[in-house]
Amino acid sequence: LVIVGVLLLAVADTSDAHNITRILADHPSLSTFNHYLTITHLAGEIDRRRTITVCVVDNAAMDDLLSKHFPLPTIKNILSLHVFADYFNAKKLHQVTQGSTTTSSLFQATGEAAGTSGYVNITDMKGGKVGFSPVDSSSQGPVATYVKSIAELPYDIAVIQISHILSSPEAEAPTGSPTDLNATSLMAKQGCKEFSDLIIAQGADATFAQSVQGGLTIFCPSGDALKSFMPKYKNLSNDDKTSIILYHGVPIYNSLGMLKSSNGLVNTLATEGAKKFDFTVQNNGDTVQLETKVVTATITGTLIDEDPLAVFKIDKVLQPTELFKAA
Repeated sequence: LVIVGVLLLAVADTSDAHNITRILADHPSLSTFNHYLTITHLAGEIDRRRTITVCVVDNAAMDDLLSKHFPLPTIKNILSLHVFADYFNAKKLHQVTQGSTTTSSLFQATGEAAGTSGYVNITDMKGGKVGFSPVDSSSQGPVATYVKSIAELPYDIAVIQISHILSSPEAEAPTGSPTDLNATSLMAKQGCKEFSDLIIAQGADATFAQSVQGGLTIFCPSGDALKSFMPKYKNLSNDDKTSIILYHGVPIYNSLGMLKSSNGLVNTLATEGAKKFDFTVQNNGDTVQLETKVVTATITGTLIDEDPLAVFKIDKVLQPTELFKAA
């Protein structure tokens, strides 16, 4: 019984370990950074990803950032620069190959950054210091230096404290509010051009645009998924083509965290009276799946997550039972 209890405790600790807000909750001096991870919805992105490093700053450094009165989408871009797509604990930082390396950040991974913006240089400096600087920073030297390790969960997530905010002209560039964003243009820009083109060709873009103001979640099939589905799509009537496109939109805003915590049936933009056109949101560990009784699609990435608009990539085209036979 004792052995079983220990094993269960170990499992519980592992499942709860990768939660950035819980990790930072034990450090009051980092509370402002933690707060903005939550309200920008970056916390959900961090918790979903694996093999990452989060560079946090103390409340004084956050006060310097907030004194510039950037809008929330810009703050999100800046804080995205602090999340690296690689694992850098204290030991690895002081053993950087050839004294310097460049790593991509969440700002780059989400497609918000242009060109090489969103990459960060890490340099092993004299006196045991480690410097950090965005590649497009206007500063001549490192923008920030390593302070200490906050948490290390090899090789899942490392949380380290740095001295100053990482920023760059690209990250600070004006960002339109979600209601100003063109959802189809956004999808085309960030790897969902095929589905974006399909929405426009079918004349459904106006419906998506009108739905943003009240809250909208879009699930965008990958190019490969659409390619394999097109023979079925071409055999549908014009009305059914419109229905299946609208079936990929949910008329409320859902962050990834909200999808993880609110499993169950959801209505879509295609729902009309007796024609339910609904599907089930279901968690499978850290993965969020969409089940239609015909197919099960998995969320593979986030294009945008800024209330009232969220756009997620999925690996399959959603097929409703109203148009296709259940598996």
